[in-house]
Amino acid sequence: MNIYDIALSFVQGLGLKGAHHLLDTFGSAEAIFKASDEELIGRALINSKAIVDAIRSKEPLRCAEKELQYAQKHNITPIALTDPAYPHTLKECPDAPIVLYTMGNIEALHRPSVAFVGTRHMSAYGQRIATKIIEQLKELSPEVSIVSGLALGNDGNAHRAALDCGAATVGVIANALPEIAPATNQPLADRILRNGGAIVTEISSQHKNTGKFFPSRNRIIAGLSSGTVVVESPYKGGSLLTADNAFDYGRVVMAIPGRADDKTSYGSNLLIKHNKAAMVCSGGDILHELGWDVERVKGVSYVPKDEAVEVVNVSDDERRLLEAMRPGEVIDYDLLVERTSMSAGVVSALMVSLELCGLVRLLPGKRCEKI
Repeated sequence: MNIYDIALSFVQGLGLKGAHHLLDTFGSAEAIFKASDEELIGRALINSKAIVDAIRSKEPLRCAEKELQYAQKHNITPIALTDPAYPHTLKECPDAPIVLYTMGNIEALHRPSVAFVGTRHMSAYGQRIATKIIEQLKELSPEVSIVSGLALGNDGNAHRAALDCGAATVGVIANALPEIAPATNQPLADRILRNGGAIVTEISSQHKNTGKFFPSRNRIIAGLSSGTVVVESPYKGGSLLTADNAFDYGRVVMAIPGRADDKTSYGSNLLIKHNKAAMVCSGGDILHELGWDVERVKGVSYVPKDEAVEVVNVSDDERRLLEAMRPGEVIDYDLLVERTSMSAGVVSALMVSLELCGLVRLLPGKRCEKI
């Protein structure tokens, strides 16, 4: 890694495609900046005088020096596309970032990796089944790394599930390090770094955080991973874009099936319906689809069991509330008032108690879900 690699990412008007072309032509970023105008035009076939002038100017190197100083100050490690430390799965992608800014354990970027993506508004079912599958995946393939986007909902759940079962995990963010967005996930990011994981981005400190980098972030999630699992996704969403990226890269796309009438699973179910994603219900299913140690996991699958769940330490009123809800049902407080004849204030108070017991999940807009 040297200053020329970072400088290449700061050449105005060049873009990723042009940067890849120049690296293929000259072999290194340093050779690009030391090439003459005649070589840039004749050998690399650059027909834009503005790009040639941008390469020949001092601005890219000035920006690179500034970025290196920033990285050193914040304990950020830049990894260039030409570095041996660059993740090999990502390097295979035609639009791989020229520079990847990283914090944490770089080794986590070289483990066999599976991405888990999905809606920010995941259901209790999605949370439960994704956590179970990640636990199984870790048990069957101890070296696995779980990749996701460090956002709310599915992403945060995937990272936490990996950490809870001792798996490595990598968070890909859409802004410059060391800032974490949303800020509420800062403790989760700290935990990832403490436990041997990594956080990565292609965004330098000199890019304004405008919120427009999420689509490009999604391609890195797909590129780092051998396979991508869509947990829950509505008809449109970033998780489906990530699945499209994975599909275009020739990676394995998988989806966890959801309820037929659940809007949060419409997109993931559609992937399965149109054969764009393999249906997976267990960690063993994922290993089978990826071709990882297939014989070892042959026949291993998640089989739902009818288990009687004993509800203890709840009051009679709390029990009435639970009996008025179906598992996985998202319900308004007003409907619970109607079903139980309790007052709105009593329902609200009891819901807080039930959430603390782990029996319901409270949702925005005075809604809840029975777990």
